[in-house]
Amino acid sequence: MSDRKAQPASLIAIGRIVGAHGIRGEIKVWPLTDFPAERFQPGAAVYLGAQDDAVAVEIAAARPHKGMMLVKLGSVPDRNAAELLRDQYLLIPEDQAMPLGEHENYCHDLIGLDVQTTAGEPLGRLTEVLFTGANDVYVVARPAGELLLPALRDVIVRVDLDVGVMTVALPPGLDAGADPTV
Repeated sequence: MSDRKAQPASLIAIGRIVGAHGIRGEIKVWPLTDFPAERFQPGAAVYLGAQDDAVAVEIAAARPHKGMMLVKLGSVPDRNAAELLRDQYLLIPEDQAMPLGEHENYCHDLIGLDVQTTAGEPLGRLTEVLFTGANDVYVVARPAGELLLPALRDVIVRVDLDVGVMTVALPPGLDAGADPTV
């Protein structure tokens, strides 16, 4: 199905396969990049799978469709093969990442950061980024349950990747210590 050539040391996700489309092996990909037109080009080499066991594949065709990308991989002959790829990721080498502007970070760099308030109160660890359309939402794991933080400039005060800390100003009504089941 794909080439087993050596993969780069560090890969980043550019899309998550959410299903099959049609009978010719197209896959529906939820883009995890701000640059889908550039990333999903015919002829582009990407990796399929997870960080540790990804295999090289080539994009044969791609087109936007209802907020997603329909992608045809050269090694996926039909719908049955495409359906087996659900929930897998398309990845690229980290050194091919697009340059970011000031105060911008890649999601994979944020995962694992310790999150604290502006007063220095620890809130938990950032475990996931949800893409909601209006703005991203950061999921912070904590003993009292998950805390959902909107990724807005008024909320995210500082991100220090060198120290591994995100500092936040909690919005009114979002109590860091509240029981999420109430």
